[in-house]
Amino acid sequence: MSSVSGSFEDVAIEAAHAAGRILRRRFTTRAGLTIETKSRHDYVTEVDREAEAAVVDVLRRRTPGHAILAEEGSLGAAEAAHRWIVDPLDGTTNFIHGVPTFAVSIGLEDQRGLLAGVVHDPCREETFHATRGQGARLNGSPIACTSLDQLDAALVATGFPFREMSGLPAYLAAFEAFVRATSGIRRAGSASLDLAYTACGRYDGFFEVGLFPWDLAGGALLVTEAGGIVTTVQGGSDVLEQGSIVAAGSRLHAAMLALTKGTF
Repeated sequence: MSSVSGSFEDVAIEAAHAAGRILRRRFTTRAGLTIETKSRHDYVTEVDREAEAAVVDVLRRRTPGHAILAEEGSLGAAEAAHRWIVDPLDGTTNFIHGVPTFAVSIGLEDQRGLLAGVVHDPCREETFHATRGQGARLNGSPIACTSLDQLDAALVATGFPFREMSGLPAYLAAFEAFVRATSGIRRAGSASLDLAYTACGRYDGFFEVGLFPWDLAGGALLVTEAGGIVTTVQGGSDVLEQGSIVAAGSRLHAAMLALTKGTF
């Protein structure tokens, strides 16, 4: 790692672990949790805010000139050269229901795009991390996307629409296409972990629409640095702006993209 960009990755890991300790502790004492509804089927708890505060504290202390875009609030000047993109609890609904599938997601972008990314799973003590141009790792060990090139053998992850139902018909068409074309579909409820699992080859690919930048920023770089390809469902490069994604190993991405282009 270079001394500059590598240090940003280290900062992201430190911040993610700070939030992860809070999530792990609060997950065992969920009784009496205060739950607010931000919009239909979209929830926030005091744990989200407590974890976000822990992340922001590390980022402001270690990188005071950087802007921060976080799910529960933003800080810093819009013209800053670097911007952190933070989801302190990706998988809030799982957390509320006691399902141990959630993560802290932190990405850093500069004028060239994503520079560093971390997805931390506090329940399994797995930290997926990457720096642009330097590969992706899980707890320090290199990881790689699948080399599979046959869609009918692929295990693919997705996420169902839950906020806005207007796109449901197109999604159902895509879902049917993937059910027919692949060996299996999984919907775990945390886009950042879906991307992390794609980066290390547990999933062969992942697609979803209707996402926010903080859902994607930590995991998208993991996939590209693990040798995969990341685009929108129509093949564009503006994944964070469009909020849609197709992520897969380099030999499988085109086949997945053909299905999403034909349905969304």
